[in-house]
Amino acid sequence: MRRDYTQVFQDDAAAAKYDWVVYQPGSYSSDINARQRRWLRALVRRHFPEPPVQHDFACGTGRAIAALAGLVEQAHGYDTSAQMLNQARAAGIDADLWLVPDSDAQPRQVRSTAPALVTVFRLLLNSPQAVRDTALRFATAVLDRPEDGLLLLENHGNLASVRHLSRSRHTGNAWFAELSHEEVVDLLDRYGFDVVERRGFALLPPGAYARRWLRPLARRCDDLASRIGLLAGVCVNVVYVARRR
Repeated sequence: MRRDYTQVFQDDAAAAKYDWVVYQPGSYSSDINARQRRWLRALVRRHFPEPPVQHDFACGTGRAIAALAGLVEQAHGYDTSAQMLNQARAAGIDADLWLVPDSDAQPRQVRSTAPALVTVFRLLLNSPQAVRDTALRFATAVLDRPEDGLLLLENHGNLASVRHLSRSRHTGNAWFAELSHEEVVDLLDRYGFDVVERRGFALLPPGAYARRWLRPLARRCDDLASRIGLLAGVCVNVVYVARRR
């Protein structure tokens, strides 16, 4: 876990690298993003009879907002990095984007009778506990009652996945963090959320994509795993769907 996590992306080069290196076309992360996008759009259609208002906490360059373009009434993105928000604007993300302090992110008041969808992606692993708590407090401010909508929370380093087997090779790497299912559930529970669904988006770790001849087979395996909800517990990347009690 990085104590300086909120400072990492306060740099134009770091923000650009996030889009053009981490999520470059054909990369492990971009494949996960494509699977998540398909599932997210189906989930919104399934759970929301009318388009919800999206509040994307730690929105970065706007991937979660772009994934739901056309399916939400309006979208709001919140981030501590002006550079990441500038990258989102340059990409033409259709949302109101708000620069917020890392210790006091509050959702904007929205004049709408539509339900809400809070999305928190690519945040939990490398952020300190205080930032995780801020994210959940943010979610409770939007979602006060069960009928108010849903929270989607991503764990992109599941402790129970095969990724964990390579942990010894990453000793000392501040970016190689993992969270167990129990830790995520405990975080949600402390803020009054119950898990109603979870879905995995990568059964295999990035190393399975390293060899060109193996990559197509790895992609097909992970595509299949993303369609089978029961495999979420052993996937590397898992998204939790939660509702207030």
